[in-house]
Amino acid sequence: MKMKASFRLQILMLVALLSGCGQLSQSGSGDIERAFNTHATNVQVTGEGTVLRVLSDDRSGPPHQRIIIRLASGQTVLIQHNIDVAKRIDDLKVGDTVGFSGEYIWNDQGGLIHWTHHDPAGHHTGGWLKHNGRTYD
Repeated sequence: MKMKASFRLQILMLVALLSGCGQLSQSGSGDIERAFNTHATNVQVTGEGTVLRVLSDDRSGPPHQRIIIRLASGQTVLIQHNIDVAKRIDDLKVGDTVGFSGEYIWNDQGGLIHWTHHDPAGHHTGGWLKHNGRTYD
């Protein structure tokens, strides 16, 4: 029996989705933990954590808001959020929940996440931070 073309297309799209075709993407603290354990770098990640510390801004180049968060796994990561490109989170405090999407870079302290904003040049996957129902990108 012949399948209709639209049904075949739907099946092909489902197979592609389930097989992970497309851009490498990691999500959740388990994937970030694996990236840390394998010393992975330049991995697009999405997740959520609890603010442990709000550090002073890094002003050694483009200014970055710096936040240390603890993931559900217990791992801590530093988020470096470029505040020349995206708005800062002004009302951020210890204990708050922050969602994020950005690029993970390995270091021996748990790693850091940057590119938590759009890319003005359009060459890099855009990221974001979420806090109290608001998105900062």
